[in-house]
Amino acid sequence: MCQHQPPCPNATARDREAARTVTCHPEQGWSLLCNGIVLFEDTGELLPDGEIIAPHRPTDLPAPSAA
Repeated sequence: MCQHQPPCPNATARDREAARTVTCHPEQGWSLLCNGIVLFEDTGELLPDGEIIAPHRPTDLPAPSAA
């Protein structure tokens, strides 16, 4: 699918959102990435196999514990 060098991360990779944007529709709130993922402005994702990834933000992650 990806013709970039180095190739973009595939849709199952942890860094899948780092793939290049192929099509961007900010007026509709979504972008299509090179790896086939539809990325929504609320950070939700639709993977090529139809799996839905709920919106996620850095603030959703637990804070690192102070040691």
